[in-house]
Amino acid sequence: MTEDEVLAEFRASGALLEGHFKLSSGRHSGHYLQCARVLMNPARAARLAEAVVAGIPSDVIEAVDTVVSPAMGGIIIGHEVGRALAKDALFLERPEGAFHLRRGFALEPGAKVLMVEDVVTTGLSSREAIEAVAREGGEVIAECALIDRSGGAVDLGVPFYPLAAFDFPTYAPEDIPPALGAVAVTKPGSRK
Repeated sequence: MTEDEVLAEFRASGALLEGHFKLSSGRHSGHYLQCARVLMNPARAARLAEAVVAGIPSDVIEAVDTVVSPAMGGIIIGHEVGRALAKDALFLERPEGAFHLRRGFALEPGAKVLMVEDVVTTGLSSREAIEAVAREGGEVIAECALIDRSGGAVDLGVPFYPLAAFDFPTYAPEDIPPALGAVAVTKPGSRK
């Protein structure tokens, strides 16, 4: 699946939003990719997950024991990647601020984990999730995502395989351009 085809999936589902958004990273942008909308159709979610998996090297796929995703955004795509790989798909939650496994989820000691995210901008959530997997006894060997918004600059400490990369500009709160600052801000992400 090409980046143009991925963007077409977002547009077709109304998942490419324009306005003024405060991202989960704390940065601001005039564009937001609402992955929940692009993934709300099960057939589309499966198609996107299969495309994500197709971009991961076979030696990584062969080493994966379990798929793990951070809640909320990574749950659906993580589940679909797990289905595509025929692996269990667990998710991390952070009701008290730090990611951990709940709901009876557990990793086998030394389990090789594929981390799955929806969108990566700064990588903060991903790095926190990778640390949580280590605390839970697993080892993240790679991460995949639908979208890399970092412009290829993100360093997660593990190999990273995004389906597509979009370089929509983002701004620190003190550097918001006047035209964007004139638009009411919306915070659509899952992080408070």
